[in-house]
Amino acid sequence: MTQLRHSKEDLEQEGVRVKIVTFDSEALGQWYVSNLGIEWPILLDTERNLYRGYGLLTGSWWTLGSPVAIWKYVKLIFAGHGSLKKGKDIRQLGGNVLIDPRGIVRMHVVCSTPFDRPTVDSVLAVVRSDSSAPVARQRSGG
Repeated sequence: MTQLRHSKEDLEQEGVRVKIVTFDSEALGQWYVSNLGIEWPILLDTERNLYRGYGLLTGSWWTLGSPVAIWKYVKLIFAGHGSLKKGKDIRQLGGNVLIDPRGIVRMHVVCSTPFDRPTVDSVLAVVRSDSSAPVARQRSGG
């Protein structure tokens, strides 16, 4: 999310409207806004319909607690990004879905770790491309 915040102007210039989806409560959504500086709308998916529909995964305890993951969590905490993930299911992994104005899914990335999001440059490359063909689901490389 930090990458998105730092590239907010670039995204807006290309007409990208970011939405954050969480399966957590409205109160926790507000915590994300307050503590993570999120400026985009947060959509609540408490039944996880979107998570299931887009095939988003649940991480293993090893994925979340590996030495690499712990090191990344520590760096985030010391960089001022708050504490470890809060919420009712800390094992739920995310993904990124880019839907064009016609409703065509242009990018669909299923994260395999909490840290393997696509870069903003890769999102912008898809936005700027001429192709309007739908894409298959991609598994991230984390």
